[in-house]
Amino acid sequence: MTIILFLVDTSASMNQRTYLGTAFIDVAKAAVETFMKIRSRDPNSRWDRYMLLTYEDPPLNVKAGWKESHATFVSELRHLKAGGLSTLGSSLKHAFDLLNINRMQTGIDTYGQGRCPFYLEPAVIIVITDNSPLTSTSSVQPQLNLPMDSTVPGSELTKEPFRWDQRIFSIVLRMSGSIPSDIGSFPFIPSAETHPIDVMCDVTGGRSYAIFNQKMLNSSLESLVQKVQTGVVINFEKFGPDPPSINDRNDSDANGNLKAPWHTCRKLIYVPRSAQKGYSVGHWPIPEAFWPDATNPNLPPRTAHPNVRFSCTLSDPMVIDNLPFDKYELEPSPLTQYILERRQPNTCWQVHVSNSAKFNDLYHPFGYIKASSALTTVNLFVMPYNYPILLPLLDDLFKIHKLKPTPKWRQQFDNYLKTMPGYYAGPLRRALARMGAPNLVPDQMDNCLSYSVITYLKKLKNQAKVEMDRLLASVGQKIPVHEGIKVSSRTKTSFLKRKDFNELVENLGAVPSIKQELQDYNTFTIGVPVKDIQPQYYRNPYDIPRKNLLDQVKRMRTNFLQTSYNNTKLVDEDQQHSIPVQQMGNYQEYLRKQPPPLRELENTPARLHTFGNPFKVKSNEMKIDEADEAAVFGTSNNNQPKLKRSVSESPPSSPGPRKRKPDDRPLEIVLDSSDDEVNEQTKTMNKVNSVNHVMDYDTSIVNNMKPNANIDMNNKKELGIWLYNNKLKYVCFKEVKKPGRRYEQLFSLMNTVRGSIEVRCAFVKEIIHEANRFKKKTLVQMLEQFEQSMIKVEKAGGVR
Repeated sequence: MTIILFLVDTSASMNQRTYLGTAFIDVAKAAVETFMKIRSRDPNSRWDRYMLLTYEDPPLNVKAGWKESHATFVSELRHLKAGGLSTLGSSLKHAFDLLNINRMQTGIDTYGQGRCPFYLEPAVIIVITDNSPLTSTSSVQPQLNLPMDSTVPGSELTKEPFRWDQRIFSIVLRMSGSIPSDIGSFPFIPSAETHPIDVMCDVTGGRSYAIFNQKMLNSSLESLVQKVQTGVVINFEKFGPDPPSINDRNDSDANGNLKAPWHTCRKLIYVPRSAQKGYSVGHWPIPEAFWPDATNPNLPPRTAHPNVRFSCTLSDPMVIDNLPFDKYELEPSPLTQYILERRQPNTCWQVHVSNSAKFNDLYHPFGYIKASSALTTVNLFVMPYNYPILLPLLDDLFKIHKLKPTPKWRQQFDNYLKTMPGYYAGPLRRALARMGAPNLVPDQMDNCLSYSVITYLKKLKNQAKVEMDRLLASVGQKIPVHEGIKVSSRTKTSFLKRKDFNELVENLGAVPSIKQELQDYNTFTIGVPVKDIQPQYYRNPYDIPRKNLLDQVKRMRTNFLQTSYNNTKLVDEDQQHSIPVQQMGNYQEYLRKQPPPLRELENTPARLHTFGNPFKVKSNEMKIDEADEAAVFGTSNNNQPKLKRSVSESPPSSPGPRKRKPDDRPLEIVLDSSDDEVNEQTKTMNKVNSVNHVMDYDTSIVNNMKPNANIDMNNKKELGIWLYNNKLKYVCFKEVKKPGRRYEQLFSLMNTVRGSIEVRCAFVKEIIHEANRFKKKTLVQMLEQFEQSMIKVEKAGGVR
């Protein structure tokens, strides 16, 4: 699952207009929708989860989080409004906390047990903001500061607030209010180097985009979609001397500029998702930067990105049969370009992590960097820890000792295990069992952490689960409306508490009754402005907001100049019918607010406009026409009138099916059979009847049926058999046409064919002819075997 988190700037500066006539907040909304449309073209987007956060204070900043649906995301995006401060630092910190609290309860970071690239939850944080400076409640901030106080349990185990599979990409809107003269003069999208977010993007392995026009915005969104990849960021650093130079290598590009340094780079390694399982699969971790000790009561904090050091000493790539290894492709960088330019696909550079060995002055490689054979990509191969020692030992075990280790080999293998971190014991044991050599790694090596550390990690998981539930419950909750500020009683410095109050009143010449008016008002409250409550116009002019003052003055002038009181308008007609753009087309809310319609005075009966009787009332009773069933299978009544005309006689053409009279039913068909056969035929007849009920009976089919010359039309039994077989034939034809190779239903229907052996064989041949039409060779062979078995049973004296 790839998490795509949009952090949209909702500060007041996003209300400024661009040369397109739209505000920055509208441009940000359109950018999010465009990104989602482009991303939906990728088949991997079905595993995406979208989140929406703003610059508001928590929990109002989470508009769409872990549990909200896609419809909620779209609705909250359309209703975003700009107003407030540019608190980018705290908003980014809340975004990281929202992601990391789920990681802590799932335990995918595997603290103290190595870093597993295949245990990842990739997240792409897309920040859409303007070029305004960052602000806070106290002052303007010249740089980006993330508060280090976190409510996420276990945040002290990582030095940075982000993780190695979380990257930040920012879109900095720098569109001017006037039309720029050089719209198409940018050959590429520059980075927002002057904005504080650019440093944060570079630290996490992302980048920033400085947008000056709409064309650059569309190009940046296309580039962003390509950046959404599953992988982790690793900090590669060169160790030791440089490799020997190549004579034909040039250190400058085509324009004469020096190429970027390759000695240190922070880039992504792609972790592919398994096509069969749907998630990433791996075998070996990347070692920690410390030796796990069972006596250490605490875990040292780790960096978000592992510092992998590579040695430029050329060595041969090592691999043996059946030993699993992990292969990860490196993102294009100056390092990959330098390795590909050397054109040495048969050599590799070993990689290691400092302080991963038992003694700090030693290091052991855990893999190597190697160019592909086609010299198109550079791959990181993750192998067992200290693989140059392990692989020869395993090679001798399988090829020389034949899985029967000698004491000398056992001693060498035990010496290797002492130099291997304990968290490699489980993967190595599974790999050896896969190769056919189990029980070589002792079980006690898995306990590489102390009991206090294990207990502490379990406690953090439980705390993270509780905090996650609290966070999910707080999303969508609104802050209660402030009831008002209560007026406190008079203080000692109040005018009424002064000792010379009476003298002051006499000097002012006021009447003594003023003292009674200046009393305490303990029951009074001061109202607090609420955005959701519209001010009551025409009662108190001080209730009119500043932004609506000019419109209100114009409205007052219009009403003042009216000559009649009947024409006074409290609300303008234009204002009454004007709604925001995002609410246009929301007919469901409009219809929900409409009053319910009144009931009719009299319930008029529904009538059928049938020919001959237009006043016929529609009946609610459900009638079943059993005439169609009786036409083929007969009825149980023996006293039926005979058919007035032959079946071969075709009726006059009509647009619809022919109507039958209630007494115009065919004759009964009676067959003698045993009880078991009757039960089997009853089940099959039920299947056929179910098909008959679904498909309307078409009289044209019956009319086109021409009986054979040897059928006596006056014989009820032969006529009934012929009608039954013809109806059954069309049902069997439908079974033949169905895709697949499940023919149980077809053969169960064919077991109910009636008549002599010649009639039944002719029926089977018609089914074989139909199967040949659809080129079903397997079915044709099965039908021929069915016909032969039917003839054999008939010759043997079997009775159907």
